[in-house]
Amino acid sequence: MQVKRKIMDAQAIRRALMRIAHEVVEYNKGTSDLVLVGIRTRGVPLAQRIAGNIGLIEGKEPPIGFIDITPYRDDLDLLIHQPQTDGTKIEAAITDSKIVLVDDVLFTGRTIRAAMDALMDLGRPKSIQLAVLVDRGHRELPIRADYVGKNVPTSRKESIAVKLEEVDGEADQVLIMEA
Repeated sequence: MQVKRKIMDAQAIRRALMRIAHEVVEYNKGTSDLVLVGIRTRGVPLAQRIAGNIGLIEGKEPPIGFIDITPYRDDLDLLIHQPQTDGTKIEAAITDSKIVLVDDVLFTGRTIRAAMDALMDLGRPKSIQLAVLVDRGHRELPIRADYVGKNVPTSRKESIAVKLEEVDGEADQVLIMEA
């Protein structure tokens, strides 16, 4: 895989996450009953950053949790190497909460379907919303994001690589990669 081009730098990511935070607060009329849940791996630091931005806007950060969708994936039988699970941790109540699932890239929608299945096993939320840093299209399931940092039309030959300092140890950026 080689880098085709950089589509977001650290400043663009910061601005997108602040805009998403404003949109979440506006849509939900504040932070009452709001819980942010990051999807492992890169959704977790993105959820933390959005929650921090909401704290700056509202004076109070919503609770944050993380979810591991590995047991809910629909391709486990296709994988040669079975992935290790990092677990799920959501300390706030799921039932009757407004959940905002956070992930880095929305592609086919299968990861989000798995995350919703995992959430429903933990309780019955009032609503589930979706925030993604990048929506690249090519949906296979009828799933759409409520909050999008950047829409990036891609070909099936391309992929999106999100680099976050907390996970990758390098400067925040979003790259289009080509085989």
